[in-house]
Amino acid sequence: MGFGTGPKKVTPRVPSRHGEGKKDHLTSFGGLAALSLDALSSVAYGPEAIVLVLVVAGTSALRLTVPVTLAIAGLLVVLVVSYCQVIAVHPDGGGAYAVGKKNLGATVSLLAAASLVVDYVLTVAVSLAAGAASLASVFPSLAHHMLGMCLIGLLLITAVNLWGIAESARVLMLPMVVFLVTVFGVIVIGLLRPHPAALVGSAQPVHISEALGAIVILKAFAAGCSALTGIEAIANGVPAFRPPRARNAQRTELMLGGLLGAMLIGLSVLIHREHVTPRGGVTVLAQLTAGSFGTGWAYYAASIAVTVVLALAANTSFGGLPVLMSLLSDDDRLPHLFGLRAERPVHRYGVVVLAVLAAVLLITVDADTHRLIPLYAIGVFIGFTISQSGLVLHWYRLRSPRWKLRTALNGTGALLTATATTVFIATKFTAGAWVVVLTVPALMLLFSRIHSYYQAVGRELDLGRRPHPPHPAKSLVIVPVGGISKLTEQALHAALSLGNDVVAVSVHPEEEQSAAFRTQWDLWDPGVRLDTLNSPHRSLVHPIVAYVQHAQQGNRQVAVLIPEVQPRRWRYRILQNQRGLLLATVLRTSTDAVICTIPYRLTSR
Repeated sequence: MGFGTGPKKVTPRVPSRHGEGKKDHLTSFGGLAALSLDALSSVAYGPEAIVLVLVVAGTSALRLTVPVTLAIAGLLVVLVVSYCQVIAVHPDGGGAYAVGKKNLGATVSLLAAASLVVDYVLTVAVSLAAGAASLASVFPSLAHHMLGMCLIGLLLITAVNLWGIAESARVLMLPMVVFLVTVFGVIVIGLLRPHPAALVGSAQPVHISEALGAIVILKAFAAGCSALTGIEAIANGVPAFRPPRARNAQRTELMLGGLLGAMLIGLSVLIHREHVTPRGGVTVLAQLTAGSFGTGWAYYAASIAVTVVLALAANTSFGGLPVLMSLLSDDDRLPHLFGLRAERPVHRYGVVVLAVLAAVLLITVDADTHRLIPLYAIGVFIGFTISQSGLVLHWYRLRSPRWKLRTALNGTGALLTATATTVFIATKFTAGAWVVVLTVPALMLLFSRIHSYYQAVGRELDLGRRPHPPHPAKSLVIVPVGGISKLTEQALHAALSLGNDVVAVSVHPEEEQSAAFRTQWDLWDPGVRLDTLNSPHRSLVHPIVAYVQHAQQGNRQVAVLIPEVQPRRWRYRILQNQRGLLLATVLRTSTDAVICTIPYRLTSR
């Protein structure tokens, strides 16, 4: 041993819990699969929404498809840059809710949270219903099983997300790549072909019902903005990424913006070039697919790929909403159980609640996409507007370098998204948007009432204040017994280790049975006093509850130790007497005693 040296301090390596290692968090590319399918798959209905609005002013109005799409792509750039800023400022997730809470106050943050909750539930329902409708258009025999297909798909996606978000990313990686290859293949081949390879669907007459003007263009812009839903999910789910979380989430946001913008512009150029108009029985994307690939196997393969990704786009909500609900629970706006996390980085209560709400919504509308679309996108655009407005105030207060440029960027984005939100509500109110207009304030009220409850509980418990020092008090341990056995022996042994004053209590229907049991007790002589209670009505619970209530009189702490038999196999538990569980439940609601159960584990069964 050398001079001047001493023992080295060794820090033991504590193994991380399962789910806390890097492998159970998202990479940038994995985040694209787990949190961005909703936004990426929106190219299946976003450009079509523009066409459906413009065509009411005649086929000549379709020339504005590209300019409107370019405006939407410009808004996409603003939103992507904005959400990269949101990720940097709020790396704990929450998106518009976190921005609103910090910069705009509690009420606005609750508006953002309620809007996002509604939007996430609708995203699941719309994605599954659109996927089922797309599959039924390729295979008409499935048209009568739309709801069943949606519920099966919901069950599978829920199971994958309960297993872990990283596992969901691995499952969704291949479908996402196939979808991207398919859409870009449609665009590239379609632009290279001198004319469409095939035409699908039936011709429909165009009925001109409006003159082309600013209102129609605004409606087309707002309808096409449905292609932007889902880009906020990455900012909401930052905690699911691998460290450095903020940087990986920003990379994912930029990849999403580049891919989505390229697909939107490419498809709109192709629509303009091929003079695509709505046709019966097929979508605009299906027409473009047939024009590029023909109607052979490639057409069916591409249609199935689009169907699968539309259905799996529901996974975006499972990555974003549980994290948002966890943040709300941390702020006492939702029950605290939503903040609990399983061994894997999964907020399972949030996943289950999202699945249940989506299932109820699908059953209510019978998986009809057209009944869901009027409710869609309003919530997320409210969130867009709040996040943009909150960042404007953030940069104004911070006055960091280039704050004027950032303020102008986010202010422009807030103006555009507010315009889109207003047009959405005005044009779709009677078509079903009124449901969202009523649901959002109801959720805000729910959040406020839950917060009021937790505040009242905190005041009563003096949370945050230094309580008086505890003082010892006399204690009594009560052990309900039904006979003399190893179960009774183990329970009395545990009771004597908890306190010196122990009493065993037994209940009998007749005095003769009580006397016989006291005789057996005296012969056993366990060193514990026995009190017997008579219950002519053969009730076990109420006599013991009355006994405990009487024992609590005076300055004495009472504990009740309830022995119970626990079989090795769960299927045998129903064969055991459940009166111990009932007794414990009634005692907790009727007394202030400390209730304990001590299991006697069987070795044979």
